[in-house]
Amino acid sequence: MRRKASLVLLALAVFCTALAPLMRWYAFPRLAKIPPSQYQEMVLEAKPATLIDYGTMKARKVPKISIVQTLKGNVEASEKVERTAGRDVVVWDALSYVAGPDGKMVSEIPERYIFDAHTQEPVHATGESVDGEPVRRDGIEYKWPFLTEKRDYSYFDAQTRTSAPIHYKGTRNFQGLDVYYFEQTIPWTKVPLPKKMPVKGVTPEAVEKMGTTRWYTTKRMFWVEPVTGAPVNGEEIHKEELRGGDLLPGGGKVTAFAGHVKMRPDYLNATVALVSSQRTLVLLLTSYLPWGLLTTGAALLAMSLYLEARGRRPGGRAAAA
Repeated sequence: MRRKASLVLLALAVFCTALAPLMRWYAFPRLAKIPPSQYQEMVLEAKPATLIDYGTMKARKVPKISIVQTLKGNVEASEKVERTAGRDVVVWDALSYVAGPDGKMVSEIPERYIFDAHTQEPVHATGESVDGEPVRRDGIEYKWPFLTEKRDYSYFDAQTRTSAPIHYKGTRNFQGLDVYYFEQTIPWTKVPLPKKMPVKGVTPEAVEKMGTTRWYTTKRMFWVEPVTGAPVNGEEIHKEELRGGDLLPGGGKVTAFAGHVKMRPDYLNATVALVSSQRTLVLLLTSYLPWGLLTTGAALLAMSLYLEARGRRPGGRAAAA
């Protein structure tokens, strides 16, 4: 009986030991993915801020500017791309809506972001766009890959429609979580005017005909939870200017929007709670289950060897008889 038990334990030990690396290196890359139907809303604020008054074409101080960012998974579009891409794809229809202190629209820029559900790498397909214009992303946006590394990444900037390095600046503790801090600075760059202007009857084409251009710079900061690759906090020191042309008195420049944009505290707390729960699920596949299976396999192997050794002793054989 001891010999049969030791063989059963040995088989279970081999099974657990073989399953551990399969769980980490085979199951995890296939099971960990962004759901195609995900919906997320985030509110950020700049308090105080500088905003242009289009009536006088002069900058004025305002108590607050709100930015509402929404990410909505488009399941129908993702299934359509998957048929040609041959892999799991997520399509996010994003919208960045900026409102002044009176709640009226300052700017509104829609995006369509298409990426691999497992790796978060961009997938180039018809419909990839910013403010209705086709783009080709060469870097991540909104989310880092699962198991984020301590290195620089290429991050897509929707204003300039280009990608630039976002630099890893070290590990920090944020509300009890160990996070990676990333930073990106976009120098002053000429960018397109939003297609939807806040002044009725004024179009980007009319502004450009008057010779006025829009310029932008920002310092972008993210605190990323490395296991899930999800940012738990994000800030921007943002500035926009209108320069030259007949629209501005004397053809100079005026600040269109400037402020230190931060996540609203209630959304910040909700994000930390959500990421903490998702972190446990990812660790289950990458750490808890693999190491648990290895430990169980070692324990079963030790028990199998112990029973086999007892069975080979003269006293053990007699007792078995």
